[in-house]
Order: sequence, then C-alpha cells, then structure tokens
Amino acid sequence: MSLAESWDRYAVGSKPRRTVNAKGDTTWLNWTQYADHGPNESVLGPVAGRRVLELGSGSGSNLAHLVTLGATGRGVDIAPARETVARECWGHLPGLEFRTAEATTFLSETDETFDVVLSIFGAVWFVDPDTLLPLIRSRMAPGGILAFSHLPPGSQGPKPGKAGLRHDRTPDEWGRILTGHGFSDVRVSLIDPPEGKAVGTMLVRALAT
Repeated sequence: MSLAESWDRYAVGSKPRRTVNAKGDTTWLNWTQYADHGPNESVLGPVAGRRVLELGSGSGSNLAHLVTLGATGRGVDIAPARETVARECWGHLPGLEFRTAEATTFLSETDETFDVVLSIFGAVWFVDPDTLLPLIRSRMAPGGILAFSHLPPGSQGPKPGKAGLRHDRTPDEWGRILTGHGFSDVRVSLIDPPEGKAVGTMLVRALAT
C-alpha cells in the first residue's frame, strides 16, 4: 500500500468536523487536537488579502475560515478523500482551492508564492524538515509567516498505520532547524491540554527572512 493510499484509508475513517462550535460559529481555526481549545487565527496576524497555503488541509475547515476573513486559500493534502470532502463542504467559497498532492511535490512544481503557510498536525510533522522547509521557504514571500502545530515530542497519540514517520522535535531543535533554513523570529509555545486531558500541543511560528 502506498503512502497516499494509507492516508486515504485513514481519511475515510475520520469523523467529520462539527458544523458549529461552542460559540455558535460555523467556521473557526483550531490549532490543537481538542475542540474549542487553544489560540485562534490571531497567531497568523491579519489575513485579509493574504495568500495562504495549508499543507495537510484535511476537510478544509481551517483554511475555509481564513478565506471567510478575506484570505485567498490553497489547500494541499495527500489523501484524495480529503479533497473530495473539502470541495463538498467549502467549494462554494470564492478564492479557495483544494488539490490532492504530496507536499514536497506540490512545492517543487508550483510557481505560486504565499504570505502564510500553515500545517496543523499535517505535513510539517510527517515530512523530513530538512527536505520540506527549504521548499516551503522557496515559495514564501519575504516576511511571510509559517505556523504549524503537532503533539509535543514523546507524546502518545493516534497514528495512521504505515502513514509515515512523525518528525518530533523539541522547541530548541525547531529553532535551530528553522533558522538554518531561512526563517527568523522563531517562537515555540506549549499549549496545556484542557482539564482532564494529559497531552498538550506544540505550536511553532516563524518568519520567512
């Protein structure tokens, strides 16, 4: 079974996202693995008029939220089932596109540039950063923002069977790696889990120099 097939099988078995959150919003951005928990899109600064790429866009819900705030969005996911669901849910939004592709392939082939790149439990966690980060940087406008989240190193959590190695890094390691690949002002925060949960979330933000 190929990597794409493994991810597609995982995607098909995933539960759909709620249509409304606890605040009654129909779109929202969630960096963590828990509902209604953690920071919102303010991590990215103002997004209106900005070109946003999400690597591992899943059902498209996070990216769709940014588009409702005035961004132009491109979502890339390795699983064909993800693109199908994203188009069904959000295809009506202008300025929003989805594509099935492996992240490094897309970045190597596209001639687009982006002001914001995000990955929420997505490609940055599953692709060797020494391969992926230079490609991301090459497609980012100077001063652009890269932000991504995943479980803290050593955490236990669900992993799709045969879907690839997770590239866990400590905050200091992410700082060194990102700086070495053309990023600056690296900020890493550990978001505590909600009450009753044991595992938090690591959130990383950096600027394209």
